[in-house]
Amino acid sequence: MITVRKSKERGHANHGWLDTYHTFSFANYYDARHMGFGPLRVINEDVVAAGRGFGSHPHRDMEILTYVISGKLAHKDSMGHTEELGPNEIQRMSAGSGVVHSEFNGSNTEPVHLFQIWIEPRTRGEKPSYEQLAFDPAEKKNRFRVLASSTRVAGAATINQDAAVAVAELEPGKELDYELTEGRSAWVHVVKGDVQVNGTSLQAGDAAALRQESKIHLQSGSTGNSEVLVFELVA
Repeated sequence: MITVRKSKERGHANHGWLDTYHTFSFANYYDARHMGFGPLRVINEDVVAAGRGFGSHPHRDMEILTYVISGKLAHKDSMGHTEELGPNEIQRMSAGSGVVHSEFNGSNTEPVHLFQIWIEPRTRGEKPSYEQLAFDPAEKKNRFRVLASSTRVAGAATINQDAAVAVAELEPGKELDYELTEGRSAWVHVVKGDVQVNGTSLQAGDAAALRQESKIHLQSGSTGNSEVLVFELVA
């Protein structure tokens, strides 16, 4: 069973310095039909203007993943991390019992385009922790590259939830399969380009929820590369 979530149906706010799309209810955007997908609570697609960002603010009991598409994002937190995040990296911050952080565009001349993902944790009140891991872009070319998982995977972040996150970039006309673990569902989000997901056509910004499917079959369009994020979880 496949349910499509079109890009234009997402919540949207343009604050000048921040142009943001919300796949699920977030901040001033509320839709009782779209509160999340299992433990997957937030997929925000943000474009932050040069030299601007989010000031210090708190989080607790949330697995927060950040994936940059273009530009660079500066990060600082109460655990003592001062980092910069760019494309082909995954950042994981487990907020646990509480953490304060800030995020700013690391450039004074170019915008930064990123996805921020929140996944509800399996257990609450854990000690906050942080990971940032880079990978070769060839690792996601026409194949899946695991970004985060509940089990330890080399080069991937470890999250406190029975879930996995993967990315793939497909060249035009390429096909790729993702085998789903029995009893799990999937959320597929198209980052760029156009793909068919189990025969359903999706464009950039579109997403699809897959339930009671044994695998995800992706077929890229004929013009330009396509990139997708896949979330496998119990939902």
